Amino acid sequence: MREKDAMTAIVVGYVPKPEGRAALRRAAEESKLRGARLVVINSAHGGRDHDGEEAARADAELEQARGQLAEAGVEAEVRQLVRGMDVAEDLISVAEETGADFIVIGLRRRSPVGKLILGSNAQRILLDAPCPVLAVKAEDLG
Repeated sequence: MREKDAMTAIVVGYVPKPEGRAALRRAAEESKLRGARLVVINSAHGGRDHDGEEAARADAELEQARGQLAEAGVEAEVRQLVRGMDVAEDLISVAEETGADFIVIGLRRRSPVGKLILGSNAQRILLDAPCPVLAVKAEDLG
């Protein structure tokens, strides 16, 4: 059990897509509101799909997210994980490691049929996380 005075942590899964940006915005708001440490996770499988060009693009996207958080006055630890694990495993692992109060994930809008089936990563996180999960819907851009 955590001590009452220990700093809390919020873990957020970030991808440079509407659902990732929505999750990051909400996690930053919660971090400021609660005075919690924010841990931003960008997870990639690695291997051939994560070559030099892909890695450079991911670094640039994460740097942009760092800048946005700094402008908002949110101190955050940003981690680019390339461990061959899937997103769900990475977020759950970091939540366990940090003793996170909760995880924030973004969800994208789906078709009526797609609404019956939640994305596999989101479903795993919701079912296996060691803490509550806040699911944030991406804003409609259309």
